[in-house]
Amino acid sequence: MSKVWFITGSSRGLGRSLTEAVLASGDAVAATARNTTQLNDLVDAYGAQVYPLQLDVTDKAQIKQAVEQTIARFGRIDVLVNNAGFGISGAVEAFTDEQVSSQLETNLYAPIAITRAVLPYMRRQRSGRILQISSIGRRVGTPGVAIYQAAKFGLSGFSEALSKEVTPLGIYVTSVEPGGFRTDWGGASMSFAPHVAGYEQTVGWIESFFRGDQYIAMGDPAKAAKVMVELVDHPQPPVHLVLGSEAIGILQQSNIAKQKELEQWMALSTSTDHDEAVNFLETEAGKKMAALKVS
Repeated sequence: MSKVWFITGSSRGLGRSLTEAVLASGDAVAATARNTTQLNDLVDAYGAQVYPLQLDVTDKAQIKQAVEQTIARFGRIDVLVNNAGFGISGAVEAFTDEQVSSQLETNLYAPIAITRAVLPYMRRQRSGRILQISSIGRRVGTPGVAIYQAAKFGLSGFSEALSKEVTPLGIYVTSVEPGGFRTDWGGASMSFAPHVAGYEQTVGWIESFFRGDQYIAMGDPAKAAKVMVELVDHPQPPVHLVLGSEAIGILQQSNIAKQKELEQWMALSTSTDHDEAVNFLETEAGKKMAALKVS
C-alpha cells in the first residue's frame, strides 16, 4: 500500500531530493515550503500525488492548518519528515538575539511543534514513521556553529526520548544525522553573525571555510533520499542514523575522545555519591528504567 508523507522544506536541498524520491517510488507527498511555486514542476509531473502546502514552520497556526489539510486530502499521514532548517555561523557572543531565536525556533521548536501536531493521528492509526533531520553536529561541538548545534543536540535528544514513548504504539522515530552533503547548507542558506575580534583561529577559520571553496562535501543527497525511502519500510529502524563516511569519521574520533575523558575523570565523578547510596541501576526501579528502550 502506498504511503502518505509530510515533508517540510521540500523545495530545496535534501528535502527536495527526498520529495522527488518519494514521488518516484509511488507514494504521495504533502510537500511544504515557504514558496510553493518552486514545486510547480513536481505538480506538473506527478499531479494529485503531490500536495503543495505553504508553510512557515515557525507559525503554529500554519502548522495546525497544514496537518489538517493533509488529513483532509489523504486521510492519514504515514511518514513525517522534519527537514526544514538552516545553518548559521559565528561566535556565540556575536549572535543577535533575533539570530539565536530564529535558529532555535526553526531548527528545534518547529520540529517539536510539528511532531506534536502529527502524533495524535499516528497514535490513532497505531502506526507511523518520524524522521528528524538532525546533524552529525549533534554529536560533537564545533566552534562557530554553537547555536546551530544547540538546536540539533536538542532535536536528537527529543527524538530519542520520544522514540521510547511511542514505539509501543507502532510509531518509530529516527534522528537522521548527516555529515556534509552537496546541498546549499553551507552556501546560500548559511547566515552569519556580526564579526567579533579575537576568534580568528577558531570561529574565523570556520567562517572562511564556509565562505570559501575549500570544502567539497562527500554526501550525495539523492543517495541519502534513497536510504530514507527504504528506511521507512524497515521493521526495526535505528533511533539514530548517521549518514556519510565523513560523519562516521567525526563520530568515531569524538567517541574515542569522550571515552578517554570519562575514564580520566571517573574517580572524581564517582566521589560525589552519598555514603549511604545504593546503585540505582541495581534497584527494581532502575532495572525498569533501563528496560524502557526501543525493542
